[in-house]
Amino acid sequence: MIKKLSELALLVPNAKIVGDDVDISGIEHDSRKVTAKNLFVCMEGAHVDGHNFIAQAVERGAVAILTARQNFMPPENISAIIVPDMLNALAVIVPYFYDYPARTMRVIGVTGTNGKTTTTYMLREIFLSAGLNVGLIGTIQILIGAESFPNPNTTPNVIDLQHILSDMRERQIQIVVMEVSSHALAENRVAGIEFDTAIFTNLTQDHLDFHGTMDNYLRAKTKLFDMVSRTGHKPNKTAIINADDVTADKILSHCLCKKISYAVENSADLRAENVNVRADGMKLQLGIRNLELGINSLSLSLHVTGLFNVYNVLATFAAASAENISPDIIKRALENFRSVPGRFERIFADVPFAVIVDYAHTPDGVKNVLLTAAQIVTGKIITVFGCGGDRDHGKRAIMGELAARLSDIVIITSDNPRTEDPEKILDDIEIGLGDKIHERIVDRRTAIFRAIELAAAGDVVLILGKGHETYQILNSGKIHFDDREVAHEAITEVKSHE
Repeated sequence: MIKKLSELALLVPNAKIVGDDVDISGIEHDSRKVTAKNLFVCMEGAHVDGHNFIAQAVERGAVAILTARQNFMPPENISAIIVPDMLNALAVIVPYFYDYPARTMRVIGVTGTNGKTTTTYMLREIFLSAGLNVGLIGTIQILIGAESFPNPNTTPNVIDLQHILSDMRERQIQIVVMEVSSHALAENRVAGIEFDTAIFTNLTQDHLDFHGTMDNYLRAKTKLFDMVSRTGHKPNKTAIINADDVTADKILSHCLCKKISYAVENSADLRAENVNVRADGMKLQLGIRNLELGINSLSLSLHVTGLFNVYNVLATFAAASAENISPDIIKRALENFRSVPGRFERIFADVPFAVIVDYAHTPDGVKNVLLTAAQIVTGKIITVFGCGGDRDHGKRAIMGELAARLSDIVIITSDNPRTEDPEKILDDIEIGLGDKIHERIVDRRTAIFRAIELAAAGDVVLILGKGHETYQILNSGKIHFDDREVAHEAITEVKSHE
């Protein structure tokens, strides 16, 4: 895949070339990944400036630099494209360079505060059951067929994302399910992707450190529905909307394509009825209208549990139906589906109480998990949680209030404190705890051990915030830390003292 530097520059209004019109074989923003004839993109972030790595990129074979610095002079015998705005330039250059790989496959985008990961994994299970070659891009990992790759962001930046989609095209992936974060939409990371089905799960408080206001947060989410509504190279565009969410009408106003609504409380095209939640799963009836599936109801007996998973199942069923998967295949796949790592994940051990690890790190996520625990517990609910540092401060007291109101025992601890003082984060959480008697243990490992020590028969121990993560980010750097591993160790220690 070769493009002339001048081809790329022509895509960007007011871009200028310094140096020769060279052949470009690839685009990279990480100097360590640069190979011969690459265009090296000098991204300027809060902590890293790509301009500081130009020498390394050139040494590895870069022949040109992309920069937004207007007075930039490249090294000798190296060319440059100077653009007015880096994000806008990347949004047009990168998809063009890779020949718009998303046009060759069906692409389903899932956005919302909660439920994105589980919904994408359920959809992957369904499409695999339908005999399709499936790609997945999300918080936990990237999956190309059965092969797994790490993913540092829920939605990669536009360079990495187009590269991933190009790899998927080469491996003949037919359908891609991807989480689309509000950050990605605001920063135009998904530029050049033609979405075929877009899912809106919900909108609750999160990421206000980035967006500033809930209106800005919502505005970012609506961009996905503007994108799926555009006329493109593929037919059959659908928007899937949670009709129980208070922002549903605002999302719908951006949907100029086929629409499918789903709900538990409100009237909708797809509605969950007769929901029976148990500790080991749940049963429900789907009421179906306007979907032309040849049926008006469907019974499901599932291994997943909790009201939040009812919504995930509804969104999944709607999207799979929109992609013309038959109800019998959807039913079989959903009933075979077990769990997603770190999403209401039961730690199985020979103890008379339940230990559950969940990624819940927003007020709504914490509330959903606590309400689900209340439906299955016969003893006490013991909740261990913290809040991330350098992130939305406003949600800390709210999460504290929810934990105080819906738990019997609360232990507050560190999540990923990053550069913040962990004690200050706990101070913010305690504002919401009010008079609730609780324990404050900064060290997360000690906090988890304490929760297991307190647990008795019939109790549910909830370890919230990190879910699938296998690390903890401290001021001193990143360390290995897996809530599931620590919970197993704590259970082993408790049993050894019996």
